[in-house]
Amino acid sequence: MMKTKTFVLAPDSFKESMTAREACLAMQHGLQRIFPDAKYDLCPMADGGEGTVDTIIDAQQGQKVYITVSGPLHLYKVQTYFGLIDQGRTAVIEMAKANGIHLLTPDQRNPLLTSTYGTGELIRAALDHQVSKIIIGLGGSVTNDAGMGMASALGVRFLDQFDQEVELGGGQLNQIASIDITQLDPRLADVEIVIATDVNNPLIGPHGATYIFGPQKGATPDMLIQLEANLCHFADIIQQTLGISLHHVKGAGAAGGLAAGLMAFTTAKIQSGVETVIESIQLAQKIQAADYIFTGEGGIDIQTQFGKTPIGVARLAKTFNKPVFVCAGYIGQGIEMLYEDGITAIFGILDGASNIEQACKNGAMNLTRTTENIGRLIKQLESTETK
Repeated sequence: MMKTKTFVLAPDSFKESMTAREACLAMQHGLQRIFPDAKYDLCPMADGGEGTVDTIIDAQQGQKVYITVSGPLHLYKVQTYFGLIDQGRTAVIEMAKANGIHLLTPDQRNPLLTSTYGTGELIRAALDHQVSKIIIGLGGSVTNDAGMGMASALGVRFLDQFDQEVELGGGQLNQIASIDITQLDPRLADVEIVIATDVNNPLIGPHGATYIFGPQKGATPDMLIQLEANLCHFADIIQQTLGISLHHVKGAGAAGGLAAGLMAFTTAKIQSGVETVIESIQLAQKIQAADYIFTGEGGIDIQTQFGKTPIGVARLAKTFNKPVFVCAGYIGQGIEMLYEDGITAIFGILDGASNIEQACKNGAMNLTRTTENIGRLIKQLESTETK
C-alpha cells in the first residue's frame, strides 16, 4: 500500500495580500488538486514581526488576552492583545500591536514623538498573569526611542538636569541627564525575556536603527541627524548608569532601539525571530515527518538570508534532507546563494505584469495556481522515478 504523502506548508504572510494562515490555505488548495489524499500540516510562520503572536497562539492552542494600551502617539489608545501559551506560563507579545507603523497614517508618523510606552504596558499586563517567560516580537515598529517609553511604563524614571521627568518620544532622549531605576518593576528580575527579531542592526551608526529604518517611520534628513545624536546620548547615559555598553551590540537597533532598552532594563536576550517561532510551533518534528516542504513570503532577495522565514525553514529542512519549495510575490537580486541553504527551487507567483494593488488582490489565486503547478511537477517526477 502506498504511503500517504505529507506536505508541511510553512509560509510567512504576503504583506498586504495574505496572512500566513491564508497563504497556507492557498497552498493547500493548489496542491490538493493534484494530491487530494495527501496529509497537509499547516504551519503559519512569522519571524518576529507581523503575525508572530497569532502564529504561536494558533500552534500551541493558547489564549488571547485583550487590553487597551497607549498607541505610538501617547495620547491615543489602542485595543490590542497578547498571547498566553504553555498553560499560562509564557506570554507572547508583538510590539507592533501597540506601537506599530500600521497604527498611524503616513502624515502622522514622526519618530521624534512616537513612543514604546504601550509595549511596556503589554509587558506589565503579562507580569500580572504571573508568567515566567515573555517572548517579544519586534518587527513593524514606528518608534525610535530606544525603549525609553517601554521602560517608563515599567517604572524607570528618566530625569532631566532639573530632576524633572523627560517627555516621551525619540526627540527627547537628549534631555535625559540621569536614570532612576529604583521603581523598576521587581517582577522583571525573575522572568526570562526573549527578543524575537530578524534584525541584526546595531543601535547607532550608519547601519543602526536611525539611518536604516528611520526614513520609513517618517524621519526627514534633519530628523535623522537629531535622532542619531539622541540614541548616542541615550546609550552613553545607559553606560554611565548601568555599566552596559549597547552602542554597537548586534540586534540592539531592532524596533528603533527597543531591543537595546529591553537589554538594559530587563533580562532580555536576542534570538532570531524565525528560530523562536520554529521552536514554539515544534516545526522540526513536523518537517522530519514530511515528504515536501513549502514556504514563502511577499518577496525574496539577497536580504532573505538574514533570518527571514524562507531561509529559516530551508535551513531546518536541510538537516533532514527534505526538499523545500519557495513561493514569492516578487523575486529580487542575489537569490543564487539561497540555494546553498537548503532551498530546492524558488517560484514567483505573479501571472503577468500588474501593479502592486492588483498583485495583492490576486495573491491567493496566484499562490494556489503556482502550488498546483509545482504539485504537477512533483507528481510527474515521482511517476518517472517509479517506472
